[in-house]
Amino acid sequence: MRHWLIGLGIAVACLLASWALLVLLARRLPPGILRDLAAFIPDCLTTVRRLRRDPRVPRRAKAAIVFAGLWLASPIDLIPEFLPVIGPLDDIVVVALALRYAGRQVPRQVLLDAWPGEPRLLLRLLGPAPAEPAAEGRER
Repeated sequence: MRHWLIGLGIAVACLLASWALLVLLARRLPPGILRDLAAFIPDCLTTVRRLRRDPRVPRRAKAAIVFAGLWLASPIDLIPEFLPVIGPLDDIVVVALALRYAGRQVPRQVLLDAWPGEPRLLLRLLGPAPAEPAAEGRER
């Protein structure tokens, strides 16, 4: 039993250390792709919190967003967090899929208003804006 508790303590310490490293890197790195990647998960959590409270977001999109937020906060993952580089990969994929889904349900400006990070990252994640429907009566 003692060995199990020691292992659990080490795993929790590694998880907390990886979160602290992400926060530190997000604040200390110079602007660029590495800083954007380090800030991605904290920005996602902030976006989830903001969109959950926004009345313009439909229930289905809120459900997807809340699921992604719970996935991020959950200590149970497909890929353990303490593995360097690939640890947060499952979190990023789940959040990316939830935001893409929400991007089809919610006006793009609502998502951009909720995103605290660099807007180009969210725009790249969401993909191209949906095409505007052709005006009726317009001929070629």
